Formats: sequence, C-alpha cells, structure tokens
Amino acid sequence: MTDRHPSPAPLGHPLPQGEREGKKIRSLPELAKEQQQRRRSQPSPLAGEGAPQGRERGLSPEDFAKVQAKRLRHEMTDAETLLWQELRARRFEDFKFRRQVAIGRYIVDFVCLSHRVIVEVDGSQHDASVHDVVRDAWLKGQGFEMVRLWNVGVLTDMDGALLTILEALRLPSPAAARHPLPQGEREGGM
Repeated sequence: MTDRHPSPAPLGHPLPQGEREGKKIRSLPELAKEQQQRRRSQPSPLAGEGAPQGRERGLSPEDFAKVQAKRLRHEMTDAETLLWQELRARRFEDFKFRRQVAIGRYIVDFVCLSHRVIVEVDGSQHDASVHDVVRDAWLKGQGFEMVRLWNVGVLTDMDGALLTILEALRLPSPAAARHPLPQGEREGGM
C-alpha cells in the first residue's frame, strides 16, 4: 500500500509544489512588492517636518506637526538625548529650552524661545538637504537663529557643542525684537 501524501522533504530542501507547512511560498517578486507596500505605509523619519500627510488625517499641517512633535519626544536619537540632559530644566546657564517643538509646520529639535535660538542635531541624511535650506529660511524669517550640530560632534565633544550654542545665545538678535514671545513664555537666562 502506497501513501498518497508525500513525506516531508528533508531539512534544507523545499517541499514539493511550493508549499511549506501549509503556507504557499511566495516568489521573490511577490516578496519585493509586499516589502515595498509595507515601506509606503510606514511614515518617513522626517514625517511632520513640512509633510502634507496631516491633511489626509483631517489635520492642518501645523496641528499634524504638533502630533508628530509629541511622538518624536519619545523617539530621540542618542545625540539628542545626551544634549537634552545638558539643556533641560534650565541646567545650561539658566536658559529655558524645549525639545521637539512644532513651529509652524516644522518640528525643531530644541528651541530657546526667549532668545529665539533653534538647535538642530543632524545625522548624515541632512548633508546638503534642500528641504533643510527651505526650512531654515522660513524659520529665520520668523526671527530664529539656527545652530546646526552633527550627531558625532555632540557625542564626542559635548563641551564644544555647548560652547557653539552659548555663542548663538549671546548674540543679539534684531529679529527677536520684531517677533514677540509666544504666550506663556518669559525671558530667561543671562
């Protein structure tokens, strides 16, 4: 008497007719297509920084940026976390900093609103970024000074990074006089 069901293939060999334990084995093009669809459904790491996705959810770009900023506070990079430990709770020369703040439709890493200084901690994906040029121009038009630091610089030379921030905080900003502080913010530092 012969068995009508083939015996399982030995380990390392595919089962006959493209089946494995009752599941159909997908071809390489099918797997690539699934992976591409999965990638499209995941938000970009830069989502919320000027991205129009908020309208799809019924939010204005500014409201969507606020939602994204809250999420990003929990997903900071190692360099951002390390710098935040130095800037938080007025630890740095008594300047008040906030982290992952929505300003207009953009999200900034750190901001001292009283002195209108924004600190961005960037990785290599920001090198020669056209998006960053447009973003910085808009933020400067709102009266902010920009300080850009590299992740590696923060991780290896914190004193140098803090000195760069301090220099920007000490510079008088003529634009700050034209742009009042947001409600609830007070002057701080020096």
